[in-house]
Amino acid sequence: MPKRTDIHKILIIGSGPIVIGQACEFDYSGTQACKALRNEGFEVVLVNSNPATIMTDPETADRTYIEPITVRAVAKVIERERPDALLPNMGGQTALNCAVALAKAGVLERYGVEVIGCDIDSIEVGEDRELFAQAMADIGLEVAHSGIARSLDECRHVADELGYPVVVRPAFTLGGAGGGMAHDEAELMRIAREGLELSANNEVLVEQSVEGWKEIEMEVMRDAAGNGIVVCSIENLDPMGVHTGDSITVAPCQTLNDFELQRLRDYSLAVLERVGVACGGSNVQFAVNPQDGRVLVIEMNPRVSRSSALASKATGFPIAKMAALLSVGYTLDEIPNDITGATPACFEPSIDYCVVKIPRFAFEKFKGASETLTTRMKAVGEVMAIGSTFEEALQKACRSLEQGNMGLVADGSEDFASMDEDAFQDRVSRPTPERVFYVAEALRRRWTVERVHELTHIDPWFLCRIKDIVVAECSLAEGGVAGLTAERLLAAKEMGFSDVQIAQLTGEREDTIRALRTVLGVHPVVKTVDTCAGEFASRTNYHYLTYEAGGISEHHGAERPRVVILSAGPNRIGQGIEFDYCCVHAAMALSERGFETVMVNCNPETVSTDYDTSDRLYFEPLTFEDVMDVIEAERPQGVIVTLGGQTPINLASRLKAAGVPIMGTQPDAIDLAEDRDRFSDLLDRLEIAYPPSSTAETLEEARRVARTIGYPLLVRPSYVLGGRGMAIVYDDDDLATYMAEATQVSPDHPVYLDAFLEDAVELDVDALADGEQCYVGSILEHIEECGIHSGDSACCYPPFSLSDTLVGRIREMTRALALAVGVRGLLNIQYAVKDEQVLVIEMNPRASRTVPFSSKATGQALAKAAARIMAGETIAQLLVEGALVGEGHVTGRFAVKEAVMPWARFPGADTTLGPEMKSTGEVMGIDVNFPLAYAKTREAIDYEQPSTGKVFVSVCDRDKRAIAPVALSLTNMGYDLIATSGTAKTLRAAGIDCEVIKRVSEGHPNVVDEMAQGSIAFIINTPHGHTSRGDGSVLRGEAVNRGISCVTALSGATALVQAIAAMRKSSIDVYALQDLGQ
Repeated sequence: MPKRTDIHKILIIGSGPIVIGQACEFDYSGTQACKALRNEGFEVVLVNSNPATIMTDPETADRTYIEPITVRAVAKVIERERPDALLPNMGGQTALNCAVALAKAGVLERYGVEVIGCDIDSIEVGEDRELFAQAMADIGLEVAHSGIARSLDECRHVADELGYPVVVRPAFTLGGAGGGMAHDEAELMRIAREGLELSANNEVLVEQSVEGWKEIEMEVMRDAAGNGIVVCSIENLDPMGVHTGDSITVAPCQTLNDFELQRLRDYSLAVLERVGVACGGSNVQFAVNPQDGRVLVIEMNPRVSRSSALASKATGFPIAKMAALLSVGYTLDEIPNDITGATPACFEPSIDYCVVKIPRFAFEKFKGASETLTTRMKAVGEVMAIGSTFEEALQKACRSLEQGNMGLVADGSEDFASMDEDAFQDRVSRPTPERVFYVAEALRRRWTVERVHELTHIDPWFLCRIKDIVVAECSLAEGGVAGLTAERLLAAKEMGFSDVQIAQLTGEREDTIRALRTVLGVHPVVKTVDTCAGEFASRTNYHYLTYEAGGISEHHGAERPRVVILSAGPNRIGQGIEFDYCCVHAAMALSERGFETVMVNCNPETVSTDYDTSDRLYFEPLTFEDVMDVIEAERPQGVIVTLGGQTPINLASRLKAAGVPIMGTQPDAIDLAEDRDRFSDLLDRLEIAYPPSSTAETLEEARRVARTIGYPLLVRPSYVLGGRGMAIVYDDDDLATYMAEATQVSPDHPVYLDAFLEDAVELDVDALADGEQCYVGSILEHIEECGIHSGDSACCYPPFSLSDTLVGRIREMTRALALAVGVRGLLNIQYAVKDEQVLVIEMNPRASRTVPFSSKATGQALAKAAARIMAGETIAQLLVEGALVGEGHVTGRFAVKEAVMPWARFPGADTTLGPEMKSTGEVMGIDVNFPLAYAKTREAIDYEQPSTGKVFVSVCDRDKRAIAPVALSLTNMGYDLIATSGTAKTLRAAGIDCEVIKRVSEGHPNVVDEMAQGSIAFIINTPHGHTSRGDGSVLRGEAVNRGISCVTALSGATALVQAIAAMRKSSIDVYALQDLGQ
């Protein structure tokens, strides 16, 4: 049927900030939807709170609102824009929940907005556990035995009937939030309490466990005419019991026979029809009993999901784009396949390679949290690898993780010998991020496949393939370098062994193995992802590298000068979507300037790995070997390394030494800024102040530095991102603890020790330089004082407390440093301001995580400008052309960025902010003043701020003088204060009434009791020292469990009080980016 002509303006809701369970895959889907609908002539309005996305660029939609995804804010956008239709299934669970809430509030009916792509009833059937179970019964499909519970007593009753273990699944949540596996009543009560609180309709499903069954996902599409296709089947290597987002997954399914696969295909399409998914993409998850083939339907998502992004990248089939077109009336047979140009979208994709996804975790950031993987998702990112065989894809995925493993085995990163047999068996049997490496070691120790299967329930087919890798490893080690004939070397590469692994096994160096490959003619071939297993010619250049005897390379020569862009790899805390954003902008800018762009990345969640973002895409690990293989295939004019975060920066020097032309800032300039001694010498020459500092490689050297500089000290490793291993130390014991950690994080580089500037204001400056001129793009003022990582601190543009004189001085210092270091492209400098003195904390001659926010706040596309500078243009040219406006351009609005923390995912981890970054994402608020903009960020993160109730206040001695004004404002707004004795004494001395409550360690009643009664509105608790033991840790953990806001920095508390006051005085408006500055 043809495109609908009765709708003209469509509202798309995004997914909000990056959180565990809902990451940047929805930037990919939302961006695809915006482009597809605009190409069809529809006007697109977008609402999303995440500035670090391509979808929130003002060029992506016609009207772009960076606003909270709440009923209040979205209703205001609807009132202003009057869209004809709402497309809610591109923004994950957040968008679906918002659409349901808008419908229930009567907003959609009031303004005549039609929901397209799915309807509210189908969302509720898909998400409501009870309705879904009934729907499956209607079509004769089984679900696990279960019961719906709406209270803890009901949970206990259902679990007693089913028998333990049981799985708790809340309704309307994402990434298994609030869910988990309960093996006894105590675990059940803990998990169910949180699940009931997080569930949008206060209900959970208590389900019989099918731990150990196979888990299979089917990515399915359906159109309004009832046509359906299965885009991709995905098999979890880990059995049921591990959230699919935390499991290693493989596409297509490897262990099901054709009958079993066809049966699941039929079931999937039947599920979509019964749930009522009118059209679009959905994900259906099944459990399959490996003993008798019995199938249970676990759940379905009536929307584009995390697995949809993986399926799209695995097959080349653009699920989100197709779903958007189906929502406006097209049918699958009417939409052409972009990849082939010769087949319609109703042709099911077929692939002739294997894809492996491995999740990336960040447990090192959350000490005290359990590493055991359950049905509650904990991964912060993922990698995908493509190979001709499962073995090759698995090893490529292992080295894509950037966690020290250059493959599954034999790269010198293993340390199994120190573990006793019982501990080792536990690590094999218990699902953790490292289990696959322990499985390989078990097989190396000659454990049988049957024994490993009995412990892990991993399918024997996968275990046999891992055993093949282990056997090949032993063969390579026995043969040594003398045994590396062309045939044996090719066989090793076909199984995914990296040059580093082969070097380790044969006692040679990596460059020797690479040279030997060249001599023996063992080279990778370029293959194409084409959706049809080579049956039709591909019109797009979506590639991967693989090894095969007699393989023909599917590579085409360049028609224009070619530039390779190295992107950021897997999302992790400290290096996320912000860097992918910069790489996408570079591809856009350089393509417009006549270059052919080549993107290299291994992250399936991103816009950079979309098939039409760059002229050519290579889905490859970002290691020296793999990047050099791409460079040798493409022969580019230049390679960009300064936009993808620390990952490509770490390759820069080796690439330069190998003769690769680096565009923009050169490796020596990068090293100048990273090398503490060289950088300090430069600052001295320029007469720019910096905190007293030194370096140390041993604990004794560090203690000597401490005696000279004095405590507190800020210690950090060099060449890391996200504050990894960074801490504030207050005494010799702290120093010993953190020196051990810092030297583990960055073993080949010295540790930096800086005097810690207490009570200083921290600033982030993003700037551009071309070797002759520097352009200061933004000066961002942090809300929290120095000592909290810039990625975890809220910040504001323009700065709200700095004088014009001080801003001018910061601009001049930035210019001097940029030109002295020799930056060509983006740079970021962090400053501290204390008593009107400006000190340099650090300089990064590359893109920073604040670039997307700075670009949205100022209206200047800084990453695009940087790419053009790297390609030879000047700042002067960009200013004349209008690609940049004059420094200090004012938009007339304040913009605030606030970090999103993952505390609820890691019970047991302390929730104090410090110099090591822990946030997963960010939101942005735009308004006429700072308090209102900051209030929007709180709303966007879903921090509910009760307007009445008790505020618990407990601050460290350092903050006692400054707490009185905050406390007075709270009492004036009608809150009651409760405090521990020390803080209460300070408040009463200031004439502020408060109730004294016992510390947790002193007995009852205490603040935990008050939280249990529901009387606490929020908490102000500022700890002192690098970690907080005892009472503070307990109360902050309880606050996380109960969803109560807990502010751990006094400056954050001040901003929060200002925001609450501002919201009470005036109603909050919404602003389109396209209107700013007008």
